[in-house]
Parts: sequence; C-alpha cells; structure tokens
Amino acid sequence: MVSPIKPLLALCLFGAALCQQAMGQTWDNTGNGLLKGTYYFRQVLWFLGDDAGDLGRAISVYGNITFDGNGTYSITNTQVFDSSFGNPQNFTGTGTYSIAASGYGFISSPLPGGDSIHGLVTKGIFTGSSTEGGYNDMFIAAPLASPAPTAASFRGAYSFVDMDFPSGSPLDTRESQFQLNPDGAGNIGIVRATGFISGGGTTPITQNFSGVRYVFSNGGANVSFGGSLSATGLLAGNKYLYFSPDGDFVFGGSPTAFDMIVGVRSGTTPTFGGQYYQAGAVQDESTLSSGFANLFTFYGSLKVLGTTSVLAHQRLYSGLDDNTFDYAYADPYTLKSDGSYDDTNSRFLFHNIFGSNGAIRIGIGIPPYIGITVAVQTPATFEGTGVFINPTGVVNAASSAPFTTGIAPGELITIYGTNLAADSLYDFKFPLTLGKVQVMINNRPAPIFSVSPGQVSAVVPYATTEVIAAIQVINNGVTSNTVTSYTNLTAPGIFTNPAGGVAPVNAQHSDYTAITPANPAQVGDSISLYVSGLGDVSPAVPDATPGPIDPLSKTTNPFAVYIDGVPATIGYSGLAPLLTGYYQMNVTVPAGVRKGDAVVEILGPDFYTSEATVPIGSTGAAASAEVRRPATTGSAAGKMKSSRRAQNPNRVPMVRKGLPFYSAP
Repeated sequence: MVSPIKPLLALCLFGAALCQQAMGQTWDNTGNGLLKGTYYFRQVLWFLGDDAGDLGRAISVYGNITFDGNGTYSITNTQVFDSSFGNPQNFTGTGTYSIAASGYGFISSPLPGGDSIHGLVTKGIFTGSSTEGGYNDMFIAAPLASPAPTAASFRGAYSFVDMDFPSGSPLDTRESQFQLNPDGAGNIGIVRATGFISGGGTTPITQNFSGVRYVFSNGGANVSFGGSLSATGLLAGNKYLYFSPDGDFVFGGSPTAFDMIVGVRSGTTPTFGGQYYQAGAVQDESTLSSGFANLFTFYGSLKVLGTTSVLAHQRLYSGLDDNTFDYAYADPYTLKSDGSYDDTNSRFLFHNIFGSNGAIRIGIGIPPYIGITVAVQTPATFEGTGVFINPTGVVNAASSAPFTTGIAPGELITIYGTNLAADSLYDFKFPLTLGKVQVMINNRPAPIFSVSPGQVSAVVPYATTEVIAAIQVINNGVTSNTVTSYTNLTAPGIFTNPAGGVAPVNAQHSDYTAITPANPAQVGDSISLYVSGLGDVSPAVPDATPGPIDPLSKTTNPFAVYIDGVPATIGYSGLAPLLTGYYQMNVTVPAGVRKGDAVVEILGPDFYTSEATVPIGSTGAAASAEVRRPATTGSAAGKMKSSRRAQNPNRVPMVRKGLPFYSAP
C-alpha cells in the first residue's frame, strides 16, 4: 500500500530540516557534541552518466570542516575538483547536522544541492554516504589533532587500500592495497602495490615504487608516488593524507582525481569484537560480460557474533538503478594468521585488514568486486541513567539485524536498555500496558509482548508511516530517553531456533512438524516461515489483533524468496493465522538447491535480508561450498525503492541534467 504521506515525503528532496518539519518528527540530536572542533574531510561524488556505468561527472571535495557541537558547521581552507570545470577551486560554505546519542545521523551536504550525508560517528571519525541523493558518494571526516601532526609523527608501518576512477569508464576502475613505512623524516622509500583493474580478470597487478617521499603541511601529508597513471598502473602522482588524532586511521586521495584512500597503522593481532559503524563504495563487475557494471555506495553498522560470524547492515544506493534499499546479512569469518579475513557470504566480498588492535577495519574488494570499505568500532556500552534505552538497542525481534536497518509498521521489535521494567512478564494478548510499562512510538502506544529490566518486545503500530520514528519506554510513569529510527515499508527478519536471526529457521513442514537437521526440508516441499517486518496487510487489522482466518490478511508489499540463491514460489504471505506479532510465508523449496544448510533470503520492495538458513535433505546433488547470491540488478532486488523519501519517476541524476551543485568558477 502506498503511504498516505507520500506527497509530504517529496519535501525531503529539498533537505532534512524541511522533511522533519513536514513529518512532525525530529531526529535525536543529543549526540551533536560528538562532532565538535576542526576536522579534515574528503568527499568524492560519482555520477553515472549512461546505462553502461560510465561516469558522466565526478567531484572531490577536501579540506577543513569545523563543527560547533550544536548542529552547525563551516568549511574553510577547502578545495573542490570537478570534472566539469577542470582545475581545483577554492571552496567555502556552511551547513547543519543532527547526530543521535548513538552517533547515527546526517550532515547537510557541503555542496549545496539540498541533500544530506547519512552516516555515523565513533571515535571522532564520521563515515557516511548520501544514499538518497541520486548519486554515489563517500564521505569521511576525522578531527585534526592538536598539536597538528608533522613529518615526525608519520612513522612505522601503515596498510592502505585505494579505489580510483581515472577515466570514468567502468572498465578502468581500479583498486590497490599497499603498505607505507615512513621514517618520520620525509622518507618512505620502496612501496609495492597490488590490486586489480576492472575487466582485467582475477590475476592481481603489481606495481613497485622507489624513492617515495612525503612532506607535511597544516597537519596533512603529501605523499609523492611520482609520474602519471598509466593504463596498467595502480598509483601515481601526489596523494593527500589526513590522520585521526591518535594516528591510527588515515584517509585521503589525490587533489586532482576522484579516488578515496583509507589506511590503518599496523598493530598486534586484532581483537575483532563488539559493534562497528561502516561505509564504503563498490563496483559490481559480475555483469561486465553483459556490457555494464553497477556502482554501489553505502553506510551502516555491524555486530561481531563470537568468533565465527558477523551480522551486518548496509544502506545501499545503486547508481544504475537510481535506487536505495536496506541490506541485512550474516557473514561467517575466520581470521587468518596475519589477522585479516575475507568475506564469504555477503552481497559484496572484501578482504579485510585491521589496525589499532582491531578497533578499525579497512577492506578492499575481492573480484568481481572493486571497492573499499572502512569500519570503526563503537564504545562497548552507552551510558544512561533512570529508564534508559540503549541508543543502538532497537532491533528486529526475529533477525536481530543492527539498529541502522530501521523499523516497519507491524514489526515485532526488541528494545534493549536498563531499568525498562520492574519485573519479567509476558502476555500473548499483547496489551498496551504490561507490568506498568508502556512503549510509545511517535506518541502512539505499541502492543507489548514481554518486559524485563533489560529488554522490552513490542509491535510497531501500523499507523507508523512517518519517515522518522521516535521510540520511548515508560516504566511506572517514568519516561526514558527518546531513540529515533528511520521507518521503511518493510524490514523482514526470519525467526530462528535458537533465536537471534543467524541460525536455522524456526519453520514447519506442511504437516506442522518442525524442520530440523533430523527432519529437513526436501525439494518440492511447502514450508512455513515465521517472519517479522513485512509491513501493511489487507484486510487491515487493528494493532495487537491475531491474524484472521477468514479471510486471511495478506501482505500488500511484493516479496521474493530465495533458497540457496534459487527463487522459491510463495504460496502465502501475510499475518500468521491466530497469532499476534507474527507474519507467515509459505514457500516451496525449489529444484536446484543443494543438500545442507541453505541460506534463506527475503527481498521486499525496499529491503533485502540474508541471514537465516534452512536444512535441506538429499536432493540428488552433491553439497557444495559455492556461494550463490541473487543479483541486485535485473532481479527483484533491482526493483527495490527507498521508502525514506518519495521516488520521482521523472528524476534523473544531475549529471544527465547538466546542473552544477554550486556556482561554476
């Protein structure tokens, strides 16, 4: 069902502040003080100009940005390099920002186009991407240390990854990984870079440099690789590098190119654990044989589950599809002897490297993916007094996907915190008050399933169609802090056994027996999945009402289900009959799946989840470790759309209009 607020959502195209005014909801800005002082920043914007994935325009902006800690910033000592105008130009400006207590929020884009950069700040480092603006970009900012770094500060071993678009052709996109060993006196010496050039296959390219030097100015380093970039080269010319105050994180790029570099100071074997905020860019080359490549940029978060798995979320913008969607996924990992690891089961694959003993992770794409990513660890806990919601603690009750995924009408959510209730209680009738506890979402009471001092589970009211949802818990008349979340049309998560989302599905055969490794699903079986977050239903039912039987209440949003990467037929998608807070999907296990634990994926109009597995019995085909993922171009996922702003079918990227973001020099 199309949201009745779609006309108001169109206002969001003109800026976050106007959007908030129209929606009657404001983003939590109690974390504005997390951005305060003078920072170095770099933002690179890539505009696709045709259906092959060629860039029609690119812009890089780099220099100083000063945050006042209260929601406004100013830009000085900054340059912009625009492919449309030639040489770098001086640039100044002002803007606003809103950052929640979690560090999640947005900054108005330095280039005046009415867009916002969405992202997260932790350890003083802000990483993000516009995602909603109709173009690809990546933004990084880090505080300038005091006193400012000098040549003597830059010494030791550093690992870097770089992504570059030297000609704008998707066949020329390149990435590289290299180590710098500065001596603190301006010398680096020999550098060996390895990487890939798009379309060049999976054999890495190696490039060696000698006599590499660096100089410092105003706290930034200028590293000279010399010469100009050749058709088979990975690096060349000058690269400006900026440093976090502790020197553990480095980022930058060329003053006359549209690349992004991230780096970390090498340390001991990393401790990979806790929660991280992430951002990145990646070009999908798996379709080059069909004549195109798609560019994706993203921001999001991830949680490390023990020593074997990562549960992550990315808010992705697809350049070719001009389309934004959420992606939640589970990815197994195994640390190598050097402390790195490779993704194996995510939509885009990266080789990941750690610095700062695991507090910062950078990544380089594994072909057919060319890209870079950076993730920074968050505090272990968020402190609060009284009735307190953890600012990162509102998650899907089925999938446990990270908090940046947002929420959807009808979704069963779990709220984590402290002093949320006096006792541990549950009620299958889902009352609006349980044990003197209430949950308010945009000032509407939410039906409650369970309460305890540390967590509350409740259903998002169906009327929650505003862009921003303000969530509070009231315990015996005492109101908690407010946690804000974006709302989606859908936010699917599959219930699992054991609970948590990254486990076998809590599903049944058609005879109502449980699907287990001892009683697995077979090809051709119709199985029932129990899900949260499928959004609106028809006929509509009041909040906290069990799913009706006659007639059944079906989902209004379109979905696709994949098992082991193979599309499955959906026989039913709607509220689970006689149950409250649950959706049910009946799907047929398709031919072609393999024996073993098969990943179950749900693709909605604006969300793609890939976490849970289902045990599959003998299919006549040998089990395989091969990973199969549905493509996000030309598939159901390729038709996803953002539910956080209106989708204007007449809008095309600015490069195709020929409109500058700012006054031409």
